[in-house]
Amino acid sequence: MTNAHIKWQTRFLVVVLVGALASDVSSQTSQLGKVEFQTSGSEKAQAHFLRGLAALHSFWYEEALEAFRESTRIEPDFMMGYWGEAMAHNHPLWSEQDTSAAREVIKKIKETPQLTPRERAYLDAVKMLYGDGDKRARDTAYSAAIEKIYRDYASDLNAAAFYSLSLLGLVRSEEKSYRLQARAGAIALDVYEKDPNHPGAAHYIIHAFDDPEHAILALPAARRYAGIAPEAHHARHMPSHIFLQLGMWPEAALSNESAWEASESWMKRKNLSTSVRDYHSLHWLLYVYLQQGRYRKAEELVALMKKTMSETSYENKLRPGYYENNYANMAAAFIVETERWNLASTLFPTPAATGQVPATSPALGAHGGHGGAQPVSSDATATVRASNRSQRLPLFVRGLATALGGSGVAGENVTKPGTVSRDTESKTTGELEIAAVAASVKGDHEQAAELMKQALRLEEEMGPPSGPPGIIKPAHELFGEILLRAGKPEAAAEQFKVSLLRQPNRARSLLGAARAAAQSGDERGATVAYERLLEQWQQADKDLPELREIQDYLKKARP
Repeated sequence: MTNAHIKWQTRFLVVVLVGALASDVSSQTSQLGKVEFQTSGSEKAQAHFLRGLAALHSFWYEEALEAFRESTRIEPDFMMGYWGEAMAHNHPLWSEQDTSAAREVIKKIKETPQLTPRERAYLDAVKMLYGDGDKRARDTAYSAAIEKIYRDYASDLNAAAFYSLSLLGLVRSEEKSYRLQARAGAIALDVYEKDPNHPGAAHYIIHAFDDPEHAILALPAARRYAGIAPEAHHARHMPSHIFLQLGMWPEAALSNESAWEASESWMKRKNLSTSVRDYHSLHWLLYVYLQQGRYRKAEELVALMKKTMSETSYENKLRPGYYENNYANMAAAFIVETERWNLASTLFPTPAATGQVPATSPALGAHGGHGGAQPVSSDATATVRASNRSQRLPLFVRGLATALGGSGVAGENVTKPGTVSRDTESKTTGELEIAAVAASVKGDHEQAAELMKQALRLEEEMGPPSGPPGIIKPAHELFGEILLRAGKPEAAAEQFKVSLLRQPNRARSLLGAARAAAQSGDERGATVAYERLLEQWQQADKDLPELREIQDYLKKARP
């Protein structure tokens, strides 16, 4: 472990402890951040309401629901408690909404003499969120309503935060404009400046700038967010969005390790099912370990996920196939990153589905819709996710394994080496990648290059990933490897350069860049790339052949 790693770990733990031991330790929101929201409710109801509000800003919807329901149990005529409960049924960045449950809650909202004009505005806004029309129309109407509150009540930081979030909820993956994210980020930054302990401010800043070009703007908020709301496992995870975009692997590992531990503590403290644990962070942690060359640690997480699937069913009706999708992401990433193609038939023992091989869908991505996919109501969720990653990724990985001559057995309709169709216009990125690898192995480098150019266009239409790549084998990286096989190291170097711009410090792209430079006779470039990877792999398994390759090259290159 490097000195920088130790210093960051110490700082991370100190920040978490400072957040946990904030001055108002007795407050129910002390470990979820600072929120202020005056209501017409009683003091007891208000205390639970504030906890629910703080949890809501950190997307801890289970705790938010519990707190809001407790506020209305104490005071049945506390209308803002029902507002909060309805809000907790909408997960704008996770492609989830329990519309029917929320509408049942809204039926309890009624006009009372105690309501203030501001409370009425909030209640009207949430009614629009679950009113008539399709989800897009309701999201737009809600955003306009919350914008009015934001403008009418300039000192209401929660209105500003919720308006920022509503703008992020309107972002669509197919849109190329950055206008909504920029607006949301500017508003969240303003809230953060006024109150750096507001959980929504730090949280929404991270979401707004979650791409490689803008991530640096969110780094201060990312470093702080875990300390603002240390009780919420999602608050501990979210900084890793920025750390991944910047290739900061030690920080990303600590973030997701902390998130996983926090979710386990919550499960044990409340005697909940193991299904509530933060498997999303477990997937991210696996990806980070792979970038650090910690393959044994990554393999342990795959085994843990597989064991969990065999012992527990996932109970969240808004996330059908969550366990299976998570396992598919983890197992596929493990095989592709380690290049242990013989594990394709072990980790995916039978084809999960038949048919052509799609690699990914922009609507699902690595984060299950987190940060850009279109939110859907619960009655449409199953339809949208019918072709889920648990069905597609095994076919993709087994197809790659077969094309490369591994022991994985491809599904019946997977493109085989020697059967590459020249009609590729309708193929997905995954199909194109498998076909390109098959052509490359055959020595048809011209056809492989043409296929990869099409794959690049499809990947770039998706934009850079938010987290582990939705396309398990990034196209620029694969193209670089194919060009190396074709004896074109200079062209390969260009592809690895682009890959590293899209996903900084990605291990396989760094390794490819080093190999391309070495084969081009660029000793300095190869040395720089190998040294970067060696620094990144300080905790790597010692027996990795790639690690020996790095050490052998540097030993010869250094005087």
